[in-house]
Amino acid sequence: MYPVSDRFLKTLAASHRVATQVQLFLTTGEVVDLEHTGGSVIVDRAQAIRRTCSVTVADPSLIPRTPADQLATYGARLRISRGIDYGDGTSELVPLGVFRLDSVDGDVSEGPVTLQGKDLSVIVADDKFTEPYKATGTVVGAVTALIQRSIPTADVISLVTDTPIGSRVFDVEADPWAGAQEIAAAAGAEVYPNADGVFVIAALPNLLTTPPVWAIEATEGGVYISGDRAMTSDSVSNGVLARGENTSENVPPVSYLAVDDDPTSPTYWDGPYGRRPKFISSSAYTTVNACAQAANAELAKSRAPNAGGDISSLPNPALETGDVLRVMHEDASRELHQAAAFTVPLSEGGDFPISTISAKEDA
Repeated sequence: MYPVSDRFLKTLAASHRVATQVQLFLTTGEVVDLEHTGGSVIVDRAQAIRRTCSVTVADPSLIPRTPADQLATYGARLRISRGIDYGDGTSELVPLGVFRLDSVDGDVSEGPVTLQGKDLSVIVADDKFTEPYKATGTVVGAVTALIQRSIPTADVISLVTDTPIGSRVFDVEADPWAGAQEIAAAAGAEVYPNADGVFVIAALPNLLTTPPVWAIEATEGGVYISGDRAMTSDSVSNGVLARGENTSENVPPVSYLAVDDDPTSPTYWDGPYGRRPKFISSSAYTTVNACAQAANAELAKSRAPNAGGDISSLPNPALETGDVLRVMHEDASRELHQAAAFTVPLSEGGDFPISTISAKEDA
């Protein structure tokens, strides 16, 4: 969860005034604070572009009408925040993301105008290779190079142990952002831009060992509104075979099979669920350890949908995907969930739906 004060978390459950900020960074260097009437930020770990936004403003003058307007708008960025106005002259804002402005549309005479954007990973994804590209070295170095190839000023931080990789040649038209994810997997990690617009290389937190960051409880003074629980076998694999071979560097084939080896799990590899393997491969995986890291990371994602839920609570803009949540339902049953997707509104009121994965009974 994004770092916030204790006062912030306590105030979320009480009646409070919402504070929001939308800043438009034009290519001319001008920064405009937008008076807005609504909008939302969607955060979804399952999507290649994790954060998207929509902002509604009343002023139709934001619609580009001249070549100069278009030049200033195309390539512009949005920085969006939501927080609490404490009513004593102080406020606390939490960033929701930095976005490339992708569209501006509305009634040119009366408005309103809708601005839509995607997080900065879209800049990397759109910058497809126009000639073969060779990634080599280590996970952190190769991922950083792919990102800074498209955004030279991008900040990249790593929260994982760096791992050597074999050379990986990407063909013309290949997606550099997908390539960055493939290479990050060699360290058991994923890469994404966080709420500050900084690119992060990190592993998904382990539900069983990571302390919950927020309690959603159906008690007096709690933030719980409603909750559903579900299980499904759609797209759920209980084993991942990762393979690597790099003939250009004379590295022999290596592989590793990661399976759900928990006999108490509903997707146990040798249980009634059956064996449902998934296969991944890359020339970047040149050691058994790299294959194991990639296989285990993919297995965590592939197993995750088998148990999940939809929790509705009062909005918490500091939440991040992967956060572990402690949930207590109206019947007093308790569970641990991991946030997978949610939508943060830019207006007062409204529910805060959170889709979760890896729901587990909280003992």
